[in-house]
Amino acid sequence: MKRRQFIKTTLASGIALSVIPHFAFQEQTSSISYDHLIGKGNPILFGDGYKLQKDAYDSFSELKSAALKEGIHIQVVSSYRNYAHQNRIWERKFKRFTNNGLSPIQSIEKIIEYSTIPGTSRHHWGTDIDIIDTNVEQPNSVLQPRHFEKGGCFHKLKSWMDDNSKNFGFHLVYTNNPDRKGFKYEPWHYSFKPISQNYLKQYLKLDIETIISEEKLLGHQYFSKQFISKYLNQNILDINPELL
Repeated sequence: MKRRQFIKTTLASGIALSVIPHFAFQEQTSSISYDHLIGKGNPILFGDGYKLQKDAYDSFSELKSAALKEGIHIQVVSSYRNYAHQNRIWERKFKRFTNNGLSPIQSIEKIIEYSTIPGTSRHHWGTDIDIIDTNVEQPNSVLQPRHFEKGGCFHKLKSWMDDNSKNFGFHLVYTNNPDRKGFKYEPWHYSFKPISQNYLKQYLKLDIETIISEEKLLGHQYFSKQFISKYLNQNILDINPELL
């Protein structure tokens, strides 16, 4: 089955959640407001030094405790980010790249290697986390793929997550599949599927072009319909198929 046909079929019918050994999760199917989907709502969040929705927080607490028994001290370096936070990241990078000589379009392409367009981030949902292990010597820049590879300081964390994270509902979002497009490989970014899967389905009902235009995003005048369509299909949809 071709990928496009698979996604279309998946979004129409939904993928049944697999039975998870440690927990039996219930997929959330209630309607989600526009503001909550784009990071402008006021969700009830939980966590100390990070913020997640209640079910995601409870499951992450269990995951963190299990990892600690193996000598892995998981720390969240990024979780919920509202629209304003994501917009600050966007504007800072856009100004830096254009000031360094890149054209606006080149700057946008550079930004979306790792950073999302404000209003389109999974971190708006209170379901996603970027994690490291603080029980090892810390490198200068922690969120680098090489640190999670064999011989890297976070390889033990990555190996443990590969074996155990799904038992707690967390799935890697941007995999190292060589055929995947969009955002680059992020071995630190996990999403709580029982909530985020429905958020994605609800999000796809929105008009991304309208969001970008109405929010007057810096550089939005350079976003063509072709670019937005590509961004939707590659950056938003070309993720770990387990999360679709």
